[in-house]
Amino acid sequence: MTSALQLFATCAKGLEPLLFDELQRLGIEDVQQTLAGCRFTSDREGAYRVCLWSRLASRVLLQLGQCPVGNDLGAVSAAVAATPWQEHMDATQSFVVDFTGQNQQIRHTQFGSQLVKDGIVDYFRDAGLGRPNVDKADPDLRINAHLQRDQLTWYLDLSGEALHKRGYRLQQGAAPLRETLAAAIAIRAGVTTDTDIIVDPFCGSGTLLIEAAMIILEHAPGLRRDNWGFRYWKQHQPELWQQLHEQAEATHRQAKEASSLKLYGSDTDPRVLAIADQNAERLDLNGFFHWQTCDATKVAAPVLEEGQQNALVICNPPYGERLGEEVETLLLYRRFGQRLRQAFQGWQVALLAGDEGLLKRVKMRSHKKYKLYNGALEVVLALYDLTKEQVEFTKEQSSDLANRLKKNYQKLEKWAAKEGVSAWRLYDADLPEYNAAVDVYNEHVVIQEYAAPKDIPPAVAKERLWFLLDTLAEELPFAAANMHLKVRQKQAGKQQYQRQQLRGITTIVHEYNAQFKINLSDYLDTGLFLDHRWARRKIAELSQNKVVLNLFAYTCSASVHAALGGALSVTSVDLSKTYLGWGEENFRLNGLPLRPHSFIQADCTQWLQKQPPQQRFDVIFLDPPTFSNSKRMQDVLDTQRDHVQLLKLAGRLLKDDGVIIFSTNKKKFKLDHAGLADAFLQAEDWTQRSISLDFARHKGIHQLFKVTQSVD
Repeated sequence: MTSALQLFATCAKGLEPLLFDELQRLGIEDVQQTLAGCRFTSDREGAYRVCLWSRLASRVLLQLGQCPVGNDLGAVSAAVAATPWQEHMDATQSFVVDFTGQNQQIRHTQFGSQLVKDGIVDYFRDAGLGRPNVDKADPDLRINAHLQRDQLTWYLDLSGEALHKRGYRLQQGAAPLRETLAAAIAIRAGVTTDTDIIVDPFCGSGTLLIEAAMIILEHAPGLRRDNWGFRYWKQHQPELWQQLHEQAEATHRQAKEASSLKLYGSDTDPRVLAIADQNAERLDLNGFFHWQTCDATKVAAPVLEEGQQNALVICNPPYGERLGEEVETLLLYRRFGQRLRQAFQGWQVALLAGDEGLLKRVKMRSHKKYKLYNGALEVVLALYDLTKEQVEFTKEQSSDLANRLKKNYQKLEKWAAKEGVSAWRLYDADLPEYNAAVDVYNEHVVIQEYAAPKDIPPAVAKERLWFLLDTLAEELPFAAANMHLKVRQKQAGKQQYQRQQLRGITTIVHEYNAQFKINLSDYLDTGLFLDHRWARRKIAELSQNKVVLNLFAYTCSASVHAALGGALSVTSVDLSKTYLGWGEENFRLNGLPLRPHSFIQADCTQWLQKQPPQQRFDVIFLDPPTFSNSKRMQDVLDTQRDHVQLLKLAGRLLKDDGVIIFSTNKKKFKLDHAGLADAFLQAEDWTQRSISLDFARHKGIHQLFKVTQSVD
């Protein structure tokens, strides 16, 4: 009688209970579920069967030994050397040690691996049998060692390559599911040998559908694998393995011949559909699949034939993990939920989402949810029963928002066209409960969410934001891919120009006779402050044959207007090299030479202090941030506290008949007239005239002053 083998099947986090059930279905009786896998006792045939048939295990490991790990690390190598290695391998074979875990004594996996390797080599050397070689690239045998707390266990890896490598997927899409997770999703979704028809509207390279097909058609996941860890194991029984392999082939052949299964996969990318078809063909299953290039929000349900039951939609839509993709992703879920209710009544639906927030956008009630892990990312699998009525669960929303957005758009689009601008503010918290600003840049919109009041629960604020996005997409002519969400909260210091994840989405807008490059995705601001539009035009009017200074120049939009207005020279000063480079791009975009103009990277306050006290500039534009403590600045800048000092420094460089255009976005800013008078400066308030129609509701957006030298 064959002695029982102590085995451990590893799996991804969250799959342990499914693996436990699977092992029992495979005839393994002594199973113990544990973290990241299941321990079980079986004979060689059972071990082979798990290798061949497990859809969920990552590896099947044969336990060879254990020992405690204390201060005497030499005892670890000695314990490994006490293992009867000659029963499992020869000195002529190569091996590699995969080590996981750590404790106080073994803190690095490479060191732990070395201890185990030394023990194996010592065994063969002490027996006078030579020294087996380590081969990390293509070893004959893999030894797996795992340290948990102070207990080290070492195993022979019977699987070799990880079991998710079924042999059919040589290529994949951009965000593939691991095959073991795809199988788990299919099992949780209720896929059995009785399932007749499955649709995946986000199929990518087809992994979900293919794993489901392998379940339905009883295709053992290891059937097409050539590389096994037990091939060079001395106790391997090729005849037994061949027998199990032939039985699996026969089982699959019979299921395939009897099946009327139909699988429909669609995706917007024809390239990944071609890969999906090739993957199915490698398993000789492509006859069951129908591939189509199609938007998931427009996919049609196949007509169910007489007798067809157990119809299932199973899918893994995009998660929108990168900041900036949120709008497109959430609107996609919203529209996909609508499509499911419209086209798939009578079907079951299994949807894997990145988080609960995405599932809420589907607006359907699930009857089961499961937490799974896609790599390190926690995801949620939700099951929906569309044989029952799915009323869209949402509170009845007021039509006030839709009406306001449509009214604003109709009015301001005409105004912007007449004004000669293609970037303008559409909405600015007109209705207090929808607390965001919406700006139009050609065919794009940027939604800037303001921080909600403290008495508004975060969930309520978020729901209102998504209703705003839904309404924008429904009522106005902007594609979801052209809607860009940014969180506009009260910024301080380093946060004020915080960069988002780089996506490089840009557009060119026109403003009167100027053009500007707009970055819609990578920064909280886009490169053009729309509320300063009037001030920029005024600067252009004042600049003909004049020498101009633009302080805190940002992307040099005011400098462009000055140069286009006929300035003899424009000096742009800013602390950011990135923004000055952007400013140079704006000059080139407008056909302006970089010389005789200057782009100076410097702290504006320090730069002003270093200039010789002579009058040199006819026009100075001064638009400091409300607050700044950039690491490149020596001092913290506070506009309310420091504006007189800034204006005084700028005034030193002003010609007698020159003018300073001073702007600030600080709310409740108070100009210190007395302080200016002491500096021999006077100010005229230009704020009201500088507020254009699209900012008429937000008159506190900025304050603008014309500052000149006092006349005695």
